[in-house]
Amino acid sequence: MTVPTPQGTLYLVPAPLDFGCATQAPLQDVLPQGTLAVAACLQHWIAENAKSTRAYLKRVYAAHPSAHTLQSLHIQELPRAVHKKGDHPGVAHDFDARPLLAAALGLDGAPQDIGLVSEAGMPAIADPGASVVRAAHALGLRVVPLVGPSSLLLSLSVSGLNGQSFAFVGYLPQDASARNARIRELEALALHTGQSQLLIETPYRNAAVLAALLAVLQPRTRLSVSFGMTLACMASRSASVADWRAQPAALPLDLPAVYCIGL
Repeated sequence: MTVPTPQGTLYLVPAPLDFGCATQAPLQDVLPQGTLAVAACLQHWIAENAKSTRAYLKRVYAAHPSAHTLQSLHIQELPRAVHKKGDHPGVAHDFDARPLLAAALGLDGAPQDIGLVSEAGMPAIADPGASVVRAAHALGLRVVPLVGPSSLLLSLSVSGLNGQSFAFVGYLPQDASARNARIRELEALALHTGQSQLLIETPYRNAAVLAALLAVLQPRTRLSVSFGMTLACMASRSASVADWRAQPAALPLDLPAVYCIGL
């Protein structure tokens, strides 16, 4: 009788949404104890950036005891090309994530659990990491998502827009003409199908994106914008474009934002 060889588990570890923000929320306010306990136990990690991952885990260790030190962690970084181009199916690149999971297979000793983490929110959701998850499934590893915040779902829930049918479309183009064309395309889809359209933006482009949305969208279209979800300084406004234009609001444009277009 052949005894199955034990293998490690790939844990999808969420991170707080305050990456790059001046203020940070206590981890216990945004991550459950179960997630903190697993994160504190992991010694092997796959991340976008080793430095920011250590900073995050320093906060985890302050909230939950750990047997590991920051210096003893094994953190492998995803290639820079994966950050820029994405690693979802259909994107042309030659990245093979299977070597990153060698520790879970026990190729160099006893199998180890591995944590996959992004800079903020859920890994592989509006962030790289999908290639690692696909590789884990291909290798027969157990994949377990842990509970934590997702700015997309939090922003949709507070928008008042259709939460039964929605799509996340990423970033708008930087070129003004291409951006305006994309806005019209997304608005037409939202108005014709009732499907809410979600997009994200970085703080340094928020002012330009919000101005473009208010200039291009039809007055009856509803626009919701949420900033700094889970932070004490979070802000959210949902109104028709006509109301946005009639009553401009002072918003924290220096925070990460999620925009929702719909009815």
